[in-house]
Amino acid sequence: MKVKKILISQPEPTDLEKSPYRRLINDHKLDLTFYKFFEVVGIDATEFRKSRIHITEYTAVIFNSKNSVDHFFRMAKELREVIPETMKYFCSTEAIALYLQNYIQYRKRKIFYGNQYFADLVDVMTKHREEKFLFPCSDEKQTEYTKLLDKAKFKYTKAPMYRSIPRDLKQFKIEDFDMVALFSPIGVRSLLQNFPNIKDTSVLVAAFGTSTHAALNAAGIKITIAAPTKNSPSMAMAIENYLMGKQQEAVLVVKPSSLKNSKTAHATKVNGTKKTKSVFASKTKYKQLMEEKKAKAAARRAERAAEKARKEAEASAAKEAAQEAPKEA
Repeated sequence: MKVKKILISQPEPTDLEKSPYRRLINDHKLDLTFYKFFEVVGIDATEFRKSRIHITEYTAVIFNSKNSVDHFFRMAKELREVIPETMKYFCSTEAIALYLQNYIQYRKRKIFYGNQYFADLVDVMTKHREEKFLFPCSDEKQTEYTKLLDKAKFKYTKAPMYRSIPRDLKQFKIEDFDMVALFSPIGVRSLLQNFPNIKDTSVLVAAFGTSTHAALNAAGIKITIAAPTKNSPSMAMAIENYLMGKQQEAVLVVKPSSLKNSKTAHATKVNGTKKTKSVFASKTKYKQLMEEKKAKAAARRAERAAEKARKEAEASAAKEAAQEAPKEA
C-alpha cells in the first residue's frame, strides 16, 4: 500500500523544520497531520487529599514527563506545602531535568537524570535506595514505569495528580489517511472511541512503546510498524524505514541493568572499558547554562553601550551644528 497521508497523534513539533518529520515530508513527499488525541486535566487538591499523601513526607520525587513536573508543583502550591531544599529529583531524561528550572533554583538542588529510557533512570535510582520516593503520575492503574519500579523493589508511592481524557476527533475522516501513528494507551483509547470501525478500514497503524503495543493487541488491531527498535529508535525513523521497504525488527525492550546482566542503555565503551555517562545534572549543565546566559547578557550590554554612544555622538553633532548656524548667519 502506498502511504501519502499520515495522522500523527501528537502536537506538531515546535520547530518542524528541525524535526525528523521534515525529512519525511521532503524526501517522501508525505502529508503529515499533527493532532494530540487526548488532553491532560489536573486532579484538584480536594480529590488529591483523599489519597492521604503528604508531599513533604518524601525525600525524592520521580518525574517521567513535563506534565508530571507541572502538576507536582501545582499541587504543592494548592496544598500550600513548601518543598524542602533537601528534596532530590530523579528525571527520566535530561530535557525533563532542565525543565525543572521553571520551578526551582537549579544549582541549589540535587537533580539526577537517565539517558533515554525510564530503565536508565531505574539504574540511577539503585544508588539511592534509602530514599522515600514519590511518583507524580496520571491516574492509570499500572504502566510500564510502575512495573519497572515494582520489579526493582523501590520504596515509592504512586501519586495521581492528573488524568488523560480522549479528545473529540470527529473533525477527521479516518478513511482519508493511509496511516495513523500512536504513542500511548490513551491514544489507542481515543482512536477506538472516535473511530470504533477502525479495524474495518485499510488504515495502517504505527505504534511506539510496549504499552501502546499491548493496548492495540488487546483491541485486536494489527500493528504494521512497531517501534522503538535498534535501527528505528524514533517514530519518524520507523516510518522512514518502512517506506524504504526495510524489514520490521524486533521491538527494543530496555531493562535496568540491576535486573539483568548486561550493559545499561547509557553506558558507552571507551578504550575497551565501560564508561557511564554522568547523571548528576546540577553542576556541569548548570555551569554551561550560566556561561551562555552571561555571554548573552554581555552582548546586550555591549549593544546598549554602542547605542548610547551613537545617540551621544548624534546629540553632540546636532549641538555643534546649532552653534555654527548663528555664526554663518
